[in-house]
Amino acid sequence: MRRNSLDSPLLILTTALVVVGLSTLYSAGQTDFPTIASDMWLRQAGWLAAGIVGAVVIYRVSPHLLDWITPFIYGFAVVLLVLTLFFGSGAGTAAGSRSWIDIGGVHLGQPAEFAKFATILMLARHLAGRRQPHQSLVETVPAGLIVLVPFVLVGLQPDLGSAIVFLGILFAMLFWHGVNPWLLVLLVSPMVSLILAFSTGLWGAWIVSITLLLFWLRPFVAEALVVWGANAFMGVVALGIWQGLAPYQRSRILSFINPEVDPRAAGWNIIQSQVAIGSGGVFGKGFTAGTQKRLAFLPAQYTDFIYSIVGEEFGFVGVLFSLALFVTFLLVLIRIARTAVDPYSSMAVAGIAGMVLTHVVENIGMTVGLLPVAGIPLPFFSYGGSFLIICLISVGMALRVARDARRAGYGVG
Repeated sequence: MRRNSLDSPLLILTTALVVVGLSTLYSAGQTDFPTIASDMWLRQAGWLAAGIVGAVVIYRVSPHLLDWITPFIYGFAVVLLVLTLFFGSGAGTAAGSRSWIDIGGVHLGQPAEFAKFATILMLARHLAGRRQPHQSLVETVPAGLIVLVPFVLVGLQPDLGSAIVFLGILFAMLFWHGVNPWLLVLLVSPMVSLILAFSTGLWGAWIVSITLLLFWLRPFVAEALVVWGANAFMGVVALGIWQGLAPYQRSRILSFINPEVDPRAAGWNIIQSQVAIGSGGVFGKGFTAGTQKRLAFLPAQYTDFIYSIVGEEFGFVGVLFSLALFVTFLLVLIRIARTAVDPYSSMAVAGIAGMVLTHVVENIGMTVGLLPVAGIPLPFFSYGGSFLIICLISVGMALRVARDARRAGYGVG
């Protein structure tokens, strides 16, 4: 391969994920009676073409130029999120949310997906300007504020699944920047406290653990008090936050704790997903032959729960193969980030890896019942134009970073 050519491993892995994903989406529409999923693979093919164009465009943009216009991109994303709160609409399982921008009843896209990419760029710009990693919680405040703005705006839609992705991006990029992992634990601790607050015993054990960790790390007294106070505060206000959740979000949490509480409503999604994956066995039932899918028992089988089709039709072997594709894809991104010629490019690619990893963990975790149903797509698999385009644009940027590294003699063949 020529020195200035495209990064072959990333290109091959992206192509493989797109092909497998589009094939699975086609299978999702093969049911025993007509459903809305029947032609989704054709629509996805159209979004795929648009995403390839976007990837080519950003591949031709110098990272230095992208660095310069990053504040404008971030600002535009924030404006779109604000507009979405006032003029947005819902769809599918989140009909009560305001996540889509549409004109004349036609969904044009989800600004939250664009905001993820914009936040990655803004964080990369901020962190690249720092010579040393953050040594205290106070130093992480600017980075936290960059993420907090879109996090809150997306959470107000409400779209908690996408909001969590912004936290995943933040932690991945801070970790890549060299921040102490234990410091990251302190940063995420209030959110964990909020989740565990619904169980008195677990929350109490968590507070004790945080207290011991603070004594061991010995941060500044003020920082320690803020962290401990934030954890205690989250436990106290958990009831108020619960009452403020949308009904479908409460149902998702309850069904995660015990799907059998309401097996025909809140628990239906998880139960049917687990049945489909479990019935696939080792080798699966065969392409398009999944019975849970064909009878349309699977919920959102072309979006949130598309991975259940992989388990049902390709079995344990198919699940391992798809996971291997994602893991290798992430490892290639890490290699590109490591060999990037400048800090901005390195941080941006690391942020892209963090975004993809969070999506994969959240989506697969909810399909097998390890995480609450968050309504979040699986990269390259789930139907969704906005997210597919952002994924391909992200790949285009990573390809450009890899090319620049090769030209500078840093690339790995």
